[in-house]
Amino acid sequence: MAPTKPFRQIRAACRPAKTNHTTESPASGSDDNDDLITIYQAYNAAIATAACAAQRLDASPLFKLTRMTWIKPSWCWMMYRAGYSYKDANQARILALRMRKGDLWTLLRMAELTTHAPRSPPGTSAPSADKPKSEKVKVQWDPERDARLEKLDYRSIQIGIPAGVAARWISEWIVDITDVTDTARELKQVLDGEPGIMDEELAERGLYPVEEEIVVPDDLRVILRMDSS
Repeated sequence: MAPTKPFRQIRAACRPAKTNHTTESPASGSDDNDDLITIYQAYNAAIATAACAAQRLDASPLFKLTRMTWIKPSWCWMMYRAGYSYKDANQARILALRMRKGDLWTLLRMAELTTHAPRSPPGTSAPSADKPKSEKVKVQWDPERDARLEKLDYRSIQIGIPAGVAARWISEWIVDITDVTDTARELKQVLDGEPGIMDEELAERGLYPVEEEIVVPDDLRVILRMDSS
């Protein structure tokens, strides 16, 4: 019998799937990819265009630091959330943002869980417990999706970055920014036109990034309640 996947896990790719060649960042060919994790978020056209050009997420004045920003390392969950970029104008452009693993761990050590998890055992409260609301990173575990947006049997992490942390995340922790909207739309087109296509072929065409389970430090596994059922 094949081993079952952990109920909660963080899967990510070091590089995004096929990218828009006109917006691929200079750092995307870096030789330290093993230390990098790709995360995703969708924005409107003005924010995304400015962010890619300046390689800084808040380059557009339309980007508001006062809002909670939700990021996710799952390409398919991003497709689900943004409807392959067709859901609405504010999610019409999908950006791949790369972070170093150590910075992601720092971010997650500020986290508290919102839903889909039991109470923490006594004496294991997150370090964020005494932080003001503006500095509490939010984490929730939602059912993972496949390329066709169907639910899978394990949960994927979603990370909410509050206003009090977003400025540091933007200025210090984002390594590069790449527009992957065309990839999302091509994926949707291929799935509609070739309903029997396998995930392996999607990956070969650059439409489905290879996301591997990330080894998470033990203290974070407790904070994130990754071993709870």
